[in-house]
Amino acid sequence: MKIYEITIKPQSGFGTPLKGDTIFGHFCWQIAHDEKLIGKSVDALLADYQTKPFAIFSSAYPRFSVGERHYYALKTPSLPPDVMFNLPGDKKQKIKKRKDYKAKKWMIIENNRRFSSLKEPELKYRTDQELLDDLEACLSDEARRHVRRVGGKKIVAVLNQFHNTINRRTGTTGLEGFAPFSVEQQIFFPETALALFVGIDESALTIEQIRAGLERIGSFGFGKDASTGLGRFTVEEACGIDFAKMGSDMPNACYTLAPCVPEIDTFSDRYFTPFTRFGRHGDVLAKSGNPFKNPIIMADEGGIFMPKNKEVFNKPYIGRAITNISKAEPKSVAQGYSLYIPVKVEV
Repeated sequence: MKIYEITIKPQSGFGTPLKGDTIFGHFCWQIAHDEKLIGKSVDALLADYQTKPFAIFSSAYPRFSVGERHYYALKTPSLPPDVMFNLPGDKKQKIKKRKDYKAKKWMIIENNRRFSSLKEPELKYRTDQELLDDLEACLSDEARRHVRRVGGKKIVAVLNQFHNTINRRTGTTGLEGFAPFSVEQQIFFPETALALFVGIDESALTIEQIRAGLERIGSFGFGKDASTGLGRFTVEEACGIDFAKMGSDMPNACYTLAPCVPEIDTFSDRYFTPFTRFGRHGDVLAKSGNPFKNPIIMADEGGIFMPKNKEVFNKPYIGRAITNISKAEPKSVAQGYSLYIPVKVEV
């Protein structure tokens, strides 16, 4: 499996977070609607998906440059603070420092630069404000003025977008399905570029075909409320990337880059934030008699999985395919795989 980094630029807010399993579903719909995109049907690609995935998408992460160096802002690993930070011995100071470190939501790593451990100060961990301070030097004058006007404090802000449904008989909102409601919307910091990592089986498809599918998704809109203008993005450059050259050369754990469902009896220790995917069909199946999928409990991105056997590091992904998730479409499959960075956890 060959891994690529694809840079995308948000052109609007997003009603659905850019998580790997959702991006995979959108890409499959592109193939279902146009088999010429890949030259194969989606059923053919999914036939051996449980043993040989044709594509694995990561979640999208902020990417920025300082001079000629490129950096990624990844989610802080789901590890106890004691493992990542050197805490003071005094109990009172230790409690205070733990609270401070919990606000550090971002882990900053440099492209193709190896780090031997997840310990600070070898890696930089940043709060939202600290990350914005880092990014401000990369902004144009126009973007800086915009940030000052809106008082930007987060690289990814969550806002409530209010909607009204009009009763055509009365011409007003009201009860019984016509009451105003709000939908969460993610807004990215101005000029933010996002890195999307994708592993592909080059015997099944090419990076050019992946790009073509993503360009269609970006032009029509990704996720919820795409018909109102949300979920727009452009696809920029694509290049190969080797995570083995970024992480530890003596790894004992996998740092995941997308929500996943790890294999059974493969890992000795696991540190992750549970994430329940209450899936719903998209496209034409969204209007079916039962558009909802069965819930899936996943390990959110940023999980740390310590394998029992070093052979796990022989392939660039962990996890498994998820089946039997829909009564409306029994052949539905969810991406339970995740690409990972091999890391060393000092436990």
